[in-house]
Amino acid sequence: MSLTSSFTRAPFWGFAAFGAFWGVWGASIPRLRELSGVTDLQLGVALLFVGAGALPAMLLVGRLLDRFGLWLTGPLLVALAAAGLAVATTAGFGLIALCVGMALVGATSGAADVALNSLAGRAEVRAGRPVITPAHATFSALVVVATLTTGALNALPLPRLLPAILVVLAAIAAATAVVRATRGVGSPAPAGTAAEPATRTIAPALLIGLGLLGALAFASENAHQSWSAVFLEDELSVTLGLSSFGPAVFAAVVAVTRFAVSRVPPRHARTLLLGGALAATIGTAGVALAPAIPVALISLAVAAAGTAVLFPTLLGMLSRAVDEGARGRATSLLTVVAYTGFLAGPPYVGLLAGTADLRIAMLGVAALTAVMAVLIPLILRRRPAAARV
Repeated sequence: MSLTSSFTRAPFWGFAAFGAFWGVWGASIPRLRELSGVTDLQLGVALLFVGAGALPAMLLVGRLLDRFGLWLTGPLLVALAAAGLAVATTAGFGLIALCVGMALVGATSGAADVALNSLAGRAEVRAGRPVITPAHATFSALVVVATLTTGALNALPLPRLLPAILVVLAAIAAATAVVRATRGVGSPAPAGTAAEPATRTIAPALLIGLGLLGALAFASENAHQSWSAVFLEDELSVTLGLSSFGPAVFAAVVAVTRFAVSRVPPRHARTLLLGGALAATIGTAGVALAPAIPVALISLAVAAAGTAVLFPTLLGMLSRAVDEGARGRATSLLTVVAYTGFLAGPPYVGLLAGTADLRIAMLGVAALTAVMAVLIPLILRRRPAAARV
């Protein structure tokens, strides 16, 4: 296998392990809550610590990648899997241990996320063909597989740590492939160097607006991914093994939808964005009001289809609005701002569920994408001359 071919495959191995982790994580939230003996409100507070760990790590890891190289992506994947195993092992120690574990998961996940996207971006430049989109699709597919597998394992009389252990093994295998493919490979030259001259950047107001929309999109997406299993158990009396169908259905529809809309012309981006926000709002409201499991799953699928198009469409808008020399900085800032919504979504649901109930909390999630639908025409009402969004 040539070096270029091996390097191009590296993001797929990495995103596969990343998806396996999040599939197991989403399906394991109900068990973590049970083992920890915490309430919905306490679980929501604990999930806040994911954000507390993630954002500083996301800001730091870029510099580390620039200095030491993209091979760091491999160890970061192993660190994330080890953090998940640590949370599963110490869940019975109570709320404080759970919060510490959540912070560790957040730090390793945030760092791995940035590293994987940097790796995929560099591989796409080298290969001269799409890598980022199919690598993200690999992530979604592995979320589905891992979620269903975890649900099946939870329904059997097997050691409760088995799913987390399997993720560690998968991460070690992926990390080995990534390190071998990226050893000695750094990151692209920063803007302003001879390799890539500095150019004008996107208008700050537009970048902030896209970041705000991204935060609302991610908040809705991760709220569903993290709480759909709990919702099915608590509100519709689904068993532990079958509750994993919630996050699995969500992830599967997200993957299929992203493949389906990948060829939509850029001129329809705002229409696609608005349609996605409205579909997410309607679907989430349907989940909140669902009287039975089939209605809940159908509504969840509608919500997934809506949220699936939101952040990729925003990234596409950014890509067309920024000059090549400033692309990395603009994309990094957008990702960090949007990721605050990803981190806030699950604890937002937990806080609402703790003060009211889960159905009210899901209506609160629907409110997020409803606000997004209102903001889209306001934020994107103009096309700056240098920004063909």
